[in-house]
Amino acid sequence: MTLETMRPNPTWDPKAHEAELEPFRRHAEDLTIRVWGGDWCGDCRAVLPDLGAALDAAGIPDERIHEYPVEKREDGSKKGPKVEEYGIEYIPTVIVERDGEEVARFVESEPIPAVSFLAEQLRELEASA
Repeated sequence: MTLETMRPNPTWDPKAHEAELEPFRRHAEDLTIRVWGGDWCGDCRAVLPDLGAALDAAGIPDERIHEYPVEKREDGSKKGPKVEEYGIEYIPTVIVERDGEEVARFVESEPIPAVSFLAEQLRELEASA
């Protein structure tokens, strides 16, 4: 584990989030999850432990989850692995890929939890298939 903030929150209850976990479970072997964050980042500390617990509960294999630690430069820009390649400006950023193509993205904060936000995008993808 590269990011301490991705350590699953032990109080997160998967039974309360079955609907959000289902799209992840259905595609557990097909998805690649890319997570940019920093253990120094308040938003990351708030968001990523629940996401880590959700991915664990959904059965996403560890080798399909890639964590990229990010540093903040004096000018506020981000520095870290694949930051430029994926256009990372804010953290946490979570990108879900299927067959090498981005199918969902969560950036910094949304009005709903990251797993819910990403699950909505995965359900939309399923509906359009």
